[in-house]
Amino acid sequence: MKILMVGDICGRTGRTALLKYLPGIKKENNIDIAIVNGENSASGRGITKRTLDEIYRAGADIVTSGNHIWDKKEVVNFIDDEPFLVRPANYPEPAPGKGYCIYPFKAKNIGVINLSGRSFMPPMDCPFQKVDYILKKIKNECQIIILDFHAETTSEKIAMGWYLDGRATCVFGTHTHVQTADEQILPQGTAYITDLGMVGPRDSVLGMKKDAVLERFKYGRPVRFEAAEGPAVFSAMLIDVDDQTNKTTAIKRILINEPF
Repeated sequence: MKILMVGDICGRTGRTALLKYLPGIKKENNIDIAIVNGENSASGRGITKRTLDEIYRAGADIVTSGNHIWDKKEVVNFIDDEPFLVRPANYPEPAPGKGYCIYPFKAKNIGVINLSGRSFMPPMDCPFQKVDYILKKIKNECQIIILDFHAETTSEKIAMGWYLDGRATCVFGTHTHVQTADEQILPQGTAYITDLGMVGPRDSVLGMKKDAVLERFKYGRPVRFEAAEGPAVFSAMLIDVDDQTNKTTAIKRILINEPF
């Protein structure tokens, strides 16, 4: 089985790039399942029903999110009705939506979990205890387990990779919008990368217009950030999973930079 994981979709540029590149990548690599982080798909912060539908039309099967999931208020009107849209499972209960989903594919069930880190992030329940709880619930139902760990620090993400080595098929990080070059298969067979990166505008600071971000850094005053536009970056990772052992046998990082 081949599973593709795509980094944070940022704004209209990200959605356009997803539609431009995802169908071809899926066809060229015979992708079976595509998991896409969509938490910044609406104007660079949050997700709407329209942007979610665009992500699905581009070829996503499962959509994960992160700390910006609630930034567009309308999300609470549809998140409970979307079986394959997940938000961080370690939000305090009772939060709308769900923190994991089970996606059936042929004779297998794929469990996709979303968690948020706690270092330099909003207050959340412990992601390590939460993932233990979820794994106990679904381990007999799912043959493949994928985690989108939406976290700020490399140390917390790396710790989660080691914590789940041999218990998850893949642990990938999102949130920082910059792809890391540390893709690897850990000793017990878990695929890992610290951050997938983003799908969004290259001419930006993490997807936002540069001038506003620079003003914030220079003067320390509140500034309204807006999603940038222009040439895109497309960041993703592909894994091959053995059909017999459900372990990762190959891993490939994908990075497309359109010219400025």
